[in-house]
Amino acid sequence: MANNIANKSSNISKVQGEEGTSLWKIGAKRLIKNKLAVFGIVVLSILIILSVLAPVITPYDRDETNLTNTYQKPSKEHWLGTDELGRDVFTRLIYGGRVSLSVGLVSTSISVIIGVLLGAIGGYYGKVVDNIIMRIVDIFMCFPFFIMAITIAAILGPSIWNVMIISGILSWPSIARIVRAEVMTVKEREFVEASKALGLTPIEIIFRHILPNVLAVVIVYTTLGIASGILSEAGLSFLGLGVKQPQPSWGNMLSAAQNLRSLRLHWWLWVPPGLLVFITILSINFLGDGLRDALDPKLKH
Repeated sequence: MANNIANKSSNISKVQGEEGTSLWKIGAKRLIKNKLAVFGIVVLSILIILSVLAPVITPYDRDETNLTNTYQKPSKEHWLGTDELGRDVFTRLIYGGRVSLSVGLVSTSISVIIGVLLGAIGGYYGKVVDNIIMRIVDIFMCFPFFIMAITIAAILGPSIWNVMIISGILSWPSIARIVRAEVMTVKEREFVEASKALGLTPIEIIFRHILPNVLAVVIVYTTLGIASGILSEAGLSFLGLGVKQPQPSWGNMLSAAQNLRSLRLHWWLWVPPGLLVFITILSINFLGDGLRDALDPKLKH
């Protein structure tokens, strides 16, 4: 009995400690306590630092070839060996991180901008406007992502910018549906009715009062969307429709090592980029799950 009373008192004190604190501060505290989310933050931070400081970290040029030094195993001179042209694999790996991470960020930004705007407009106005936007969403979601991406990439040609645009344009329907549902809930609250009574325009109400209240959901989706963007780039580059050589990305590094000889004898050509794709996606998912739990208002008490 005494233990139950003590536990209830502890819970009450925790709730009182969170009262008066903003959702973001509460979320930050919860995120720090989530070990998997912290692991994801640390791994992603290391990858970003390596990518940004690539010219400082490695003594080799990104495209420096040496035909007398091809297919060298990992050594002190070449930490991850060399490829079929004698290029340093570690150098190309960290430069490739720039491409893969930037594709994930830019493509997700494109999809979030389109999805949030259309979802907010449809959710707020409803009726005809909402029906038109949702039918467009249904059309986009009828087609498998990779089939559409491969078709468009084959027409436009392989390019890092084309990969960003394709991934961004094809990914916005999901966030649009999520934002629409949240906006339809938020617009029924008292503060929105008060804003209308004060004479604010619909655009002002959407951007000043409604979108800030759905920002937590958007942040979580953005985090997980970056993982999808990286996977899209890796898949398209693996098929030869993404980033063009000699510019490295984790996807085209895997594509270059897909022959049987490399798979059997030259593991350092495909294991490191494959492992980095796996670790990056896993870390982003850990961070996204941590953000979702930390920013969920239902867990406040």
